[in-house]
Amino acid sequence: MQFGYSETCLAHDPGSRHPETPDRLRAIREGLKKKHGVEYVEAKPCDIDRMAAVHDRDYLESVEEFCADGGGNWDPDTTAVEETWEAVCHSSGLACWAVEAALEGATGRETPFSIGRPPGHHAVFDDAMGFCFVNNVAVAAQHALDSDEYDVERVAIVDWDVHHGNGTQDIFYDREDVFFVSVHEQGLYPGTGDIDETGEGDGTGTTMNVPMPAGTGDREYLAAIEGPVRHALTAYDPDLLLVSAGFDAHRHDPISRVRLSTEAYALLSDRLRTLADDTDAAFAFILEGGYGLDVLADSISIVHETFDGREPIEPDSTCGEKARSVLEDVIDVHGLELELELGE
Repeated sequence: MQFGYSETCLAHDPGSRHPETPDRLRAIREGLKKKHGVEYVEAKPCDIDRMAAVHDRDYLESVEEFCADGGGNWDPDTTAVEETWEAVCHSSGLACWAVEAALEGATGRETPFSIGRPPGHHAVFDDAMGFCFVNNVAVAAQHALDSDEYDVERVAIVDWDVHHGNGTQDIFYDREDVFFVSVHEQGLYPGTGDIDETGEGDGTGTTMNVPMPAGTGDREYLAAIEGPVRHALTAYDPDLLLVSAGFDAHRHDPISRVRLSTEAYALLSDRLRTLADDTDAAFAFILEGGYGLDVLADSISIVHETFDGREPIEPDSTCGEKARSVLEDVIDVHGLELELELGE
């Protein structure tokens, strides 16, 4: 894979006790050291005009000024230092690079994966929250839609971070040109992402939330992707498929109760790659969360290995009753006609 990376993103340092540490990127790079076919690409930083396509300009200018004044606590979870604004610009720029590379034909072993930070999926139109200042995947999706260089009319975003991507949902909730899917832990921060949040106005039906119960594992996540997610996105027929790739649903991540294995990320990547191939959509990954350094590194490494030719190992578990009920409710709310495949 090609990994979008910038040393500038290490300069955003919220402090040694904060889980969203620069060591996340260092761990990823260390984990990829001995892997075959790894390429790093540095991209141009995003300017405020491009970010303002999905964010309030006054808000963005406030963040820039906040950082220039030395930063501090924007809210109890979201902390900046003087260098944070430059890191934000580079993180969004790397996300835009991933989209451009995908739309220009990068696929297979060249599939792009942006590993910028700070992450973005909690940043709403006019505010920062949850470690996020600018919504990288939203900026990148809008860049694809706005660019005259690419014939993009519809973008799909699949967010598998354990936390609901409330910011991405907020930005595109009334839009029909972006279909947002979030598979997340039910009841976890920020408390949004109920099944009945499906969009409004022109965007009615183009938001899908799959709130999984605590304890959910590999089979349940695969059932979500193979069932309602695949069915809905195949009908939507996107030109571009983006993964908001958080790795904090891993069973050894310190801040969640979902029980995915490292192998699950190979399986999820493989299923979404197939979906992109079947819909002839360009395909790219953009990093979100993941706070256990070893499992973050291992999980991204196994995604890379999947695109380097490794065959994922299928789970032998079955789908739990609580997760089955969630998936059936998602199917019902979205009016989908399909039978769940639960590995039984």
